[in-house]
Amino acid sequence: MKRSRFSEEQIIGILKEHQAGLGAKELCRKHGISDATFYKWRSKYGGMEVSDARRLKALDAENAKLKKMLAEQMLDVATLKEMLGKNF
Repeated sequence: MKRSRFSEEQIIGILKEHQAGLGAKELCRKHGISDATFYKWRSKYGGMEVSDARRLKALDAENAKLKKMLAEQMLDVATLKEMLGKNF
């Protein structure tokens, strides 16, 4: 996945500028982003503080790690069931 040019702190700062009264088109031109990117950020980070964004990132990383562990365990269980089913 492509890494963003902006950190979560910068994104939240841009969204706070919008909440302060700047228009979306002006912000996009000022920071060099597209309208679609701005609205995607607003849907994901709207109303968040920097600490909330960091916590969300940490939870996403933990969730990915747990999903990987679950997949590995399910693969191990399937392999063991297959081995027990064979006649030696």
